[in-house]
Amino acid sequence: MKIAILSRNARLYSTRRMIEAIEARGHEAYVIDALKCYMDITSQKPAIFYKGIPLLDVDAIIPRIGASVTRYATAVLRQFEMMGVYPINESVSIVRSRDKLRSLQLLSRKGVGLPTTGFAHSVSNTEDLINLVGGTPLVIKLIEGTQGRGVVLAETRKAAESVIDAFHELDANFIVQEFIREASGSDVRCFVLGDKVIAAMQRTAREGEFRSNLHRGGSAEVTKLSKEERATAVQAAKAMGLNMAGVDILRSKRGPLVMEVNSSPGLEGIEKATHKNVAELIVQFIEKNARPHRTRTRGKG
Repeated sequence: MKIAILSRNARLYSTRRMIEAIEARGHEAYVIDALKCYMDITSQKPAIFYKGIPLLDVDAIIPRIGASVTRYATAVLRQFEMMGVYPINESVSIVRSRDKLRSLQLLSRKGVGLPTTGFAHSVSNTEDLINLVGGTPLVIKLIEGTQGRGVVLAETRKAAESVIDAFHELDANFIVQEFIREASGSDVRCFVLGDKVIAAMQRTAREGEFRSNLHRGGSAEVTKLSKEERATAVQAAKAMGLNMAGVDILRSKRGPLVMEVNSSPGLEGIEKATHKNVAELIVQFIEKNARPHRTRTRGKG
C-alpha cells in the first residue's frame, strides 16, 4: 500500500514514528506538506499536485494537521477523499473537533459527561456566566487555543471578570468552564482507535501550574481505565466521527468528564508512558479498512 502522511515536518516525532511503522509493515510512506499542494477541482477528474507532480495511486492518508493550517489542509484532505483515498480521519470530522464550542455541543447532545460550560457574547452576561459554572475558581478557554494556550484559571470573581472583559475587548471567542478541583491538576489522555482505547496515560501538571499538557512541562504515566472511562472515550470519538482520537478526560466525583477530543493526537507522550507501539496499531487499522474503502469508492465512479 501507498500511505501518505499529511504533515508539515517529517522530523516531528509522530511523523517519524508513522513512517517507521508504515515501512516496517512493508508499505510505502510519503510525507506531504498540505500547504505545498495545489488542486484541480473538477467533477470529472479531481487531482492533487505536490511540487508540480500529480499524486496518484495513494491508498490511504494519515492527517497530521496543525491548528494554524486547518482550513487549507482539510481542503487538501477533502480532495483526497474525492479521489477515493481512505482517510483515517475524515476532513469533516477534523473540522468539527477543532471548534471547541461545536464539539462540546455535539458531545452534550450524545449524553457524554462534560464540565459545566458557559458561552456568551455580551459583557452584560458576565456575572450570570460565572454563576452558571458554579462561581470561582473557574477556567476560561479561547475556542481557538491548542496545547494549553489560551487557557486561564481565574481563582477569584474579580480575576474572572477581568479576563472575560479583556477577551470581550479583543473580540475573542471563549468558553467558561467549572474547575474540577478533585482532578488535582491531572487529566487522562485516552488514545482511541476505532471502537477501542488502545492506550491511556495520566498527565499531571508541574508544580504551580494547573494545565497538564506535556508541552507545558507536565509529566505522564501509564494509568488503568475504568469501564466507564473507556466507554466515555470511545463515545466521545464517535460523536466527532473520528476513527483516531486523543480524548482528554477529567476524573470527577460524578464520573469521567470530557475536556477535549483531539483529531491529531501526538504519539510521543503516549508511546513513552505506556511502552505501546501505537504507530504500528494505527497502520494495522488502516490495513483492515483502507482496501475495502478504496474498492468501494472507485466502484461508484
